[in-house]
Order: sequence, then C-alpha cells, then structure tokens
Amino acid sequence: MESKNQTNRVSEFILLGLSSRPEDQIPLFVLFLTMYLITITGNLLIILAIHTNPQLQTPMYFFLSCLSFTDICFTTTIIPKMLENFLSEKKTISYAGCLTQMYFFYALGTTDSFLLAIMAYDRYVAICDPFHYVTTMSYNRCVLLVAFSCSLPYFHSLLHILMLNTLIFCDSNVIYHFLCDINPLLKLSCSSTYVNEIIIMSEGSIVLVTPFLCIAFSYIRILITVLNIPSASGKFKAFSTCGSHLTVVTLFYGSIFYEYLHPLSSYTARDRVATIVYTVLSSMLNPFIYSLRNKDMKKGLGKLMGRKKP
Repeated sequence: MESKNQTNRVSEFILLGLSSRPEDQIPLFVLFLTMYLITITGNLLIILAIHTNPQLQTPMYFFLSCLSFTDICFTTTIIPKMLENFLSEKKTISYAGCLTQMYFFYALGTTDSFLLAIMAYDRYVAICDPFHYVTTMSYNRCVLLVAFSCSLPYFHSLLHILMLNTLIFCDSNVIYHFLCDINPLLKLSCSSTYVNEIIIMSEGSIVLVTPFLCIAFSYIRILITVLNIPSASGKFKAFSTCGSHLTVVTLFYGSIFYEYLHPLSSYTARDRVATIVYTVLSSMLNPFIYSLRNKDMKKGLGKLMGRKKP
C-alpha cells in the first residue's frame, strides 16, 4: 500500500521524443524550430491582415483569425518543450507540467475542431441561404459561436485530466512520445484504465465526431446546392470558397481519427507521426492554404507587407 501511494505521486515523466539517437537531436531541433517560427509568423500575418483590412471584416475571416490565434497557442503548448528536450539529456517534464500540457493540448485541439465546424456552417449559409446570410451570421451570433467553441473544450479536457489524475503509475515513467498524450500515459498506469478508455471512446468520440458530422452535413448541402447552379463559372466560384477549408479539414481530421479512434492496445509509433500532422504540420500549413488559394487574403497580406495592389 505504501509503494502504491508513493508511485501515485510521480514527480516527473521522461519524454523520449521522436528519436533517442544523439545525432538526431540537433537536426530535429532545427527542423521544429523552423516550423514553429513559420507557424507563429504565418498565423500572426493572417490575424494582422484580417484586422487591418476593412474588406476582410466578414464572418469567414473573423473565424479564420480565431483559428489562427488558436493554432499559435496550440503549437506553443507543444513545441517549446520539444525544443528544450532536443537539447537536454534528461528530457523530463514534471507531473504537474505534464497534466497542464495535456489539458491545454486537448482544449486547444478541440477548439480548433469546433472552429472548423463553425467555418463550414458559415460556408453553408453563404452558399445555400445567401439572402439571409447577413442576419444569420450577425456579429453577435458570430461572437457567441466563437465563445462556445472556446469554452466547452476546456470542460471536456478537464474531465480527462481529472480522470487521469486518479490513476497510479508504478512500473515506468517513460513516455514514448514527444508530448504528454493520453494514450501513452494510460499505457504506463498499473491501475485499471477501463473507465478512462470508456470515457475516451464515448464522450471523447462524441466531442470529436460531432463537429465532423456538422462539417459533413454542411458540405453535403453545399454540394447539392452547387450542382443545381446552371453555369460552370458559378459552380467554380462556389466551390473555390470552400477548397481551402476542405483541405484543412481533411488534414486535421484524417490524422486525428487515425490516432484516437482505435483501441489503446494498438497504439504504436505511427501515432506520433499522426500527432505531428494535426498539431505542428496542420497549424503551420493553414496560413499558406488559406492565403495562396484566396485572392482577398492575398490582397490583404500584400497591403500589410506594404505592397498595395490596385
């Protein structure tokens, strides 16, 4: 009993990261530092371009600026600790630090998911019900939607952290990951994780799948509406407003579903790659996806950088 009480108070975990080979640490440090700087710079430019250009003061770009801000916070929760561990021999993170990182990791990741669903709804209203767009997507409603997306995920994340905090860790404190994720932590526990796994597969799946179903429903309605547009140019214009969002959704949800919607026993190193895709890679590519395929965004960024276009 005494040993269990002691093991329940684990003081720190060891994050093995992406590679244990010493010769890989500096190249990985340079790679992820570069990706982090690109992510911060790209998303900050998106936010500044939107908030300094009156032509971009629309619900779609308001949601995009919120997504960019969330992506900055999301990667900041993960990458700085990764960079520190690349240059450290111990590669440790305190027990409290691990739970704190996981709390914000899940809260901000779920916020991203909700914001993508709201952006899909915005495109649905704009294409399927354009005459009521101004009243449906009013400023107050947009603020309420964002407030909901930024509050509910924190309660969702808190539930999993509280459940995790009841577990006992005894055999090992080595996490085979570059961050504190719930699956590798559950594998370290020597107490029963049955309730945790049930909550992950039920409540976790509902929180994850519900926004995806909203996105799927929105795009089914959009597809039906666009197919009824008589002109090819009209169809192309409607689809072009959705292309960037669909690309981001595919990248984000594809990697998340791969990692979390399978049994804990099948967790492997491939899940670390999936985590990189929906955290670091997705957040880094979002500014490029939205700016390179959007003329208004290109013009806004051009004005921000001092290259005003006629």
